[in-house]
Amino acid sequence: MKLNRKTISNIIFVVLIGLLLYPPTKVYFIRLVSFAPSTITEDKRVELADYNWKLKGLNTETVDFNSLKEKVVFVNFWATWCPPCVAEMPSIQKLYDDYKDKVAFVFISNEDWTTIDTFYKEKGYDLPTYNILSKVPDQLVSNSIPATFVIDKNGTIVVDKKGPAYWNSDKIRILLDELLQ
Repeated sequence: MKLNRKTISNIIFVVLIGLLLYPPTKVYFIRLVSFAPSTITEDKRVELADYNWKLKGLNTETVDFNSLKEKVVFVNFWATWCPPCVAEMPSIQKLYDDYKDKVAFVFISNEDWTTIDTFYKEKGYDLPTYNILSKVPDQLVSNSIPATFVIDKNGTIVVDKKGPAYWNSDKIRILLDELLQ
């Protein structure tokens, strides 16, 4: 059987589509095209109106978000089944490793601890993870995941990123260092 040019290009097309549908390849591709997020321009930043938010710690202590006032906070909504979430996790883990003693990291999922624990053990992650116990502040509500917010010491949201990003960038590290001063 002789393969003509059209048949070969169709086979290549089908293989590429198949690879993009295969989760590990999809995650790799998302990582490849993820960049550092941008900060919100100062005139468009909003302040958290409400810190009354209770979070049940899954691998850490339960927290009242009020206790995080006057701290730099990194909030990430995610799930283990979400390829864009999984794609950004290695860069988040590296950032967390270096800033966990300076920045309050809050990783929020609606999944049970068994699912998350299995995922963390498989990937080698140790991010402080929570389930929501009360209403999310309006400024942090998102209809998509991953959704990540960086909040300064005054309660102002300086980064509002929906979708995957490369979080272990010099740009984000410089921002966190500035916010910590």
